[in-house]
Amino acid sequence: MKKSLIVANWKMNPQELKEAKNIALASDFKNVVICSPFVFLREIKKTIKNAKIGGQNCFYEKLVGPFTGEVSAKMLKDVGCDYVILGHSERREIFKENHEEIKKKIKAALAAKITPIVCIGEDEGTKNGGETIKKQIFGSIDKSFLSKIIIAYEPVFAIGTGKPCLPDLAEKRRVFIKSTLSKIGKKGESLPILYGGSVNSKNAIKYTQEAGFDGILVGGASLKKEEFKKILSKA
Repeated sequence: MKKSLIVANWKMNPQELKEAKNIALASDFKNVVICSPFVFLREIKKTIKNAKIGGQNCFYEKLVGPFTGEVSAKMLKDVGCDYVILGHSERREIFKENHEEIKKKIKAALAAKITPIVCIGEDEGTKNGGETIKKQIFGSIDKSFLSKIIIAYEPVFAIGTGKPCLPDLAEKRRVFIKSTLSKIGKKGESLPILYGGSVNSKNAIKYTQEAGFDGILVGGASLKKEEFKKILSKA
């Protein structure tokens, strides 16, 4: 049986390199991608043997220039990244990233030969979550790169709340996302889809084996060594 892809999104954690390397040791498996803060990526790459590393974001400009504080996709590739998380709800909400910016970032990542993990998902307060997901998909995903990305379904109401989306609803969303992607192009039907949002060792298997997701995007639980090991043993 094919192993699920497990992506660890550390967000802005931890504060020190020593702790980052210690946490990374629990994630040293071939089916794991560690997306740590930029400043830790190179050292984490040296620390682990099997896991891959990824960025949590990148800028859409491909050339160097006067973009203070930004990190290009090519810079990520240079330190060993194979993946990058794009369009996370925290980027959309806090940093006001729009669909067009996310699309440009996807193209920049692909040009640097990095696989984008594109996050989409609705808020619990949205009456018609399907419409929100449609807008995100049609606004940021182009037929020209449809077969080269990974989708991460992350319902906003489940991120960092300890209240995961119920597996049966998550499965319905997965099917809906596949259907919507197929309208952009036939290759959308075979696109890998991950689930993210309050994933833990008790529910991880429900998303990969019951709800049919190809893997999971893990937030807070990926920073807890023993908990993350349990997730890896089950998912």
